[in-house]
Amino acid sequence: MPRTSAGILLYRHRDGVLEVLLVHPGGPFFGNKDLGNWSIPKGEVDAGDPDYEQTARREFLEEVGHPVPSSRLIDLGWIRQKGGKIVYAWAIEGDIDTATMSSNFIEIDWPPFSGRKKRFPEVDKWVYFGPDEARLHIKPTQAPLLDRLEAALAAAAGPA
Repeated sequence: MPRTSAGILLYRHRDGVLEVLLVHPGGPFFGNKDLGNWSIPKGEVDAGDPDYEQTARREFLEEVGHPVPSSRLIDLGWIRQKGGKIVYAWAIEGDIDTATMSSNFIEIDWPPFSGRKKRFPEVDKWVYFGPDEARLHIKPTQAPLLDRLEAALAAAAGPA
């Protein structure tokens, strides 16, 4: 059974332009990596817990420091990441100031195999990107989530 995660793609409209919130992973492995390394706020589903939406909400709070806004969720389905992990995702409209965002911390062996533990923020940056910039920054396997959001918003808007 592949590992499974669940996440939330927060979006807003600024001056008539769609923007999505992406997060940059913290810690020493991603410090100098930018394009193709950002993600939606997401995390592992607890074994035996079939409530993926609750996992997505919990992980959003842990990685953004705010609860998921109380708007209507848009089901974006799932994608398979490069390593085989399945990610279920929902989108929701909201506008949270990135200056007020904060992340939980993770503890890893650092330097590797040293036996010493060091704490790092799970997320070190939060940025709203327009769709084109988001496609450059997001992990390529998560890009279909952006397409699905745009399609859902276009369908909800109706004919032009």
